[in-house]
Amino acid sequence: MAGLQDAPMVTDNITETSVPASTPAKQTFHVGTRQSLLARVQADEVVKALKAAWPDHTFEIHAMSTTGDNNQKTALHKFNEKALWTQELEVLLQNRELDLIVHSLKDMPTQLPVDLILGCVTKREDPRDALVIKPTLAGKYKSLAELPEGSVIGTSSLRRTAQLKRHYPHLSYADVRGNIGTRLAKLDNPDGEYSAIVIAVAGLERLGLGKRITTFLSKNNGGMLHAVGQGALGIESRKDDTRVAELLAKIGCERTTRAALAERSLMRTLEGGCSVPIGVETEWVSRKGILDPDVGLGVKPAEEYHKLTGVAETGLGRKTAEEKTDDLTDELIMRAIVVSLDGQETAEVETRKRLMNQEDADEFGWEVAKQLVAKGADKILKGITLNRGIIAEQGDA
Repeated sequence: MAGLQDAPMVTDNITETSVPASTPAKQTFHVGTRQSLLARVQADEVVKALKAAWPDHTFEIHAMSTTGDNNQKTALHKFNEKALWTQELEVLLQNRELDLIVHSLKDMPTQLPVDLILGCVTKREDPRDALVIKPTLAGKYKSLAELPEGSVIGTSSLRRTAQLKRHYPHLSYADVRGNIGTRLAKLDNPDGEYSAIVIAVAGLERLGLGKRITTFLSKNNGGMLHAVGQGALGIESRKDDTRVAELLAKIGCERTTRAALAERSLMRTLEGGCSVPIGVETEWVSRKGILDPDVGLGVKPAEEYHKLTGVAETGLGRKTAEEKTDDLTDELIMRAIVVSLDGQETAEVETRKRLMNQEDADEFGWEVAKQLVAKGADKILKGITLNRGIIAEQGDA
């Protein structure tokens, strides 16, 4: 493992150019994933898409435990490792025992080993967080604001806790680790401490547990911005593997990829991860209501666009994924926030830019990060005491 930790690191590198159709027929490809039920479901989802695109090939799924899986008690922000959910799988990929790895993109480090790349991002599911209230309380309360003072909300995410403390100081917060089933069981325990938990919508829906959702959380509903990459699946592959690049070219979603790259560029610039409270929302602007053909050129605060489009105020009240692709422009709205651990200090921006390619997306994330720094994000991040000096090594973001 030491060799992997010491390897040079690079940023995301997804190739947009087509790959020559050179993959021989009837090959077997080895797909890596974690052992959790959700990870297996996600891997099955990707393999299903690959089989549909490449029916002559065979795809075998290999599951294994990672550092994050093996320690279900320690709070996520107390781990020293950035590749908490990926490192063991990456070693197998580098050793050519695997051909690709399916990750929850939000768990995938924004800096990868130099010989590996983010080869593909599939179409994103709902990226929002969900409030799930204890069954014995669900009939009485429907929102965080309604819960009685001192009610305990379970989450191991500093991003969620910081934002919740900002808006709901009357509530208490406690770590809750484990897979989705474990967390729901802890919530459902009549003698358990949790009145509610906050969990990703996409994970619940992929497991057929969407009915457990009490409320969908967003900036405009609960004041909660989601994690970078949340709801999307990222496929990691070797940089020099043209066979796999050809496979992945048929299953990726370009809109999801551009949005995800912008989010990951933002986090990489601020050097964030599971241990840093950075939240985002991104959505593509609809063509409906656009009055000015020049809207979207350059990076501008959202306020300048509200009078032109009227679509920046949705706050993910409707899912962009439900929009027809033909109804969407190349303009991406990004809302981003950095919050102190006690919820008292914030740096927040909302802006938009027309993204014509993946390079534009990467640059957009960097520009949004600079805007956050101008509003004090660097000072907030430097004030967070963790087991590792996240910002100290970066200097000015």
